[in-house]
Amino acid sequence: MRTQHSELTIGQVAKRTGLAVSAIRYYESEGLISANRNRGGHRRFARAQIRRVSFVLIAQKFGLTLPQIKSVLAELPDKRTPTAHDWARISRNLRDLLDKQIADLQRMRNSLDGCIGCGCLSLETCALYNADDKMSARGTGPVISLQGSD
Repeated sequence: MRTQHSELTIGQVAKRTGLAVSAIRYYESEGLISANRNRGGHRRFARAQIRRVSFVLIAQKFGLTLPQIKSVLAELPDKRTPTAHDWARISRNLRDLLDKQIADLQRMRNSLDGCIGCGCLSLETCALYNADDKMSARGTGPVISLQGSD
């Protein structure tokens, strides 16, 4: 059984992770982290929850949405500190997603000087990239930048 000292208060988790207490509560309400309650009803977090919060912060920097992050975290043990094997499995599963994001970002970066950098600011009348608004058949928004011109 855990002792009171092996678990952290919400304030301690906030201080350790650099997040506001309200963010910790929000992550808990979204099922990204979990807390136990002591006899007085106060939240107590296992130290392993710090790693889960850290993963959430890193995954957000990678551009993952909270539902995507929740799905990934569902693969990790909730009641114990994840092992190196646990993290290696998660990292392998994220590589394809990150590789796709990198390719998308590179394509968008490479098209900046073309479509949105030409100065006409009109995808409906653009004679260079979108004559007769042919891109509308491929969807809404900046399809050249997001999907490429091929």
